[in-house]
Amino acid sequence: MARPARKKKKRKEKSHLAMDSDDEDVYSDREQSVKPADGVARRTRTQGPNAKINNDVAMLHDDSDDEGNNREEDEDDDDGESYGRASAAAAKRAKSASAASGAGGSNKPKRQKVEINDQLKGANGGYAWEDEIKRSWDIVKEDKDGSLVGLVSGLVEANKMKKIYKNVTPFQRGIIRTLILVIDCSQAMAEKDLRPTRYSLTITYALEFIGEFFDQNPISQLGIVAMRNGIATVVSEVSGNPVDHINNLKMFKKNEPKGDPSLQNALEMSRGLLLHTSPHSTKEVLILFGTLFTSDPGDIFKTVNHLVEEKIRVRIIGLNAQVSICSKIVNRTNFGDGLNYGIVLNEQHFKELLTDCITPMPILKQNKKLDAQNQAQQPQQQKIFNLIKMGFPTRITEEEPSFCSCHSNLNYGGYICPFCKAKICSLPAICPTCNLMLISSTHLARSYHHLFPLKNYKEVPLIKFGAEHIGNDGQLNNSNTNAKQYKSDRCYSCQLEFPVKNNEEYDWRIVKSSSRYECEDCKNDFCIDCNVFIHETLHNCPGCEAQG
Repeated sequence: MARPARKKKKRKEKSHLAMDSDDEDVYSDREQSVKPADGVARRTRTQGPNAKINNDVAMLHDDSDDEGNNREEDEDDDDGESYGRASAAAAKRAKSASAASGAGGSNKPKRQKVEINDQLKGANGGYAWEDEIKRSWDIVKEDKDGSLVGLVSGLVEANKMKKIYKNVTPFQRGIIRTLILVIDCSQAMAEKDLRPTRYSLTITYALEFIGEFFDQNPISQLGIVAMRNGIATVVSEVSGNPVDHINNLKMFKKNEPKGDPSLQNALEMSRGLLLHTSPHSTKEVLILFGTLFTSDPGDIFKTVNHLVEEKIRVRIIGLNAQVSICSKIVNRTNFGDGLNYGIVLNEQHFKELLTDCITPMPILKQNKKLDAQNQAQQPQQQKIFNLIKMGFPTRITEEEPSFCSCHSNLNYGGYICPFCKAKICSLPAICPTCNLMLISSTHLARSYHHLFPLKNYKEVPLIKFGAEHIGNDGQLNNSNTNAKQYKSDRCYSCQLEFPVKNNEEYDWRIVKSSSRYECEDCKNDFCIDCNVFIHETLHNCPGCEAQG
């Protein structure tokens, strides 16, 4: 029985392949007249020299078609009738389904508008946290001529002023500092959210920080520790020579970040390096932390208690999200002051946080109370006064090289310690023979500006000039006495002319700076570049020094 059925099936396939042109016209007319509804497969046809019908689509057949028929004409008629009935039924079902969905949709209740709580509502009518979003393209405003010159110049001046405008309140600060720089060298530092990687950017900024640190704190000392593979490694010993620190850190940069960090091991290593620090020197630890966890061998809170007892203050700069243990360490070691824990937002913010660490931290009242208690517990004859013994060595030149006592290198010159007559190759330094701090007068003067910082210059208000007040040479027309003018046309320091801005060239909604900054004591005007140089490098007002 199975064999004849197989033959009949083959005959059917051959009959379909042997269709003539008249049957092709019948199929094409039938497909144009009957259009299937959605969800019903349509018979497709392939054109070509060997015309074939694609029988892969799903079709519905009658019971008579299932029983089989040997004649081609009857089979085609049955297929056409079944195809028409199926398409009509599918169209009817689709129409009823659309009507049901429409009826159901009309009965659904409309979505009510959510009202924002008054406590969460911001100034713009939305949520309060949406008001803090500031898009970079919102500040771009063109002037009347479509130029961005005024906007760009204003942004440049704002960035420069951001660097120098600091708190100038005179605090008691420790100008003799011993700082331990701890760098995270774990596997998480290989992330590329800070370009090129966290590790490369951190080492680059650390090298710049070392140079700036010794420039602003010449009589201080620094050491470098790295966290890698769960242990702490000393990269550079505590010293006052920035060249040694930079060379050691450049050599260590060749090592790839690896393993997990350990805050407890790094803090214990920092404690050991700060153990023999002079009592008049402040003890600080700066940690550049780039992970969200720490792998510690013991109880880290015992280490934090030892840091508090030894008056070691910790600063942390996080390259990732805020970590609870880091916040607790900073609060405990700074007597509840959590401002010394900062989270990096971008590359520029990372550099700003490092720059803030160059300025010595103020001495808190809690530190003074601890010092008073320690002094009261000591006998009267052993009380130590706040006097620091320093030496000012003499510079010498030699015709023949001799060994220095600090590095045992041959040098043609150096400095002679006034106490033990040992030869030192560079200053500032601590004499390896008598442990006397050796500095020069310029180093002491450069450290003095932290105690009495230079006052911030006051920005001169902007005066709007019209075209009638500007001469042909681009300068103010002094013949017009009714025009309100500035005190000076040139910077007191560099003697360059101030830019003149009139209403016709600039849009006053964009230009908000006069580019003039006045000293409140000597009443002289300075440009933005001289203002930055005076407050960052010179630390003395030229106008005030000229008046004596």
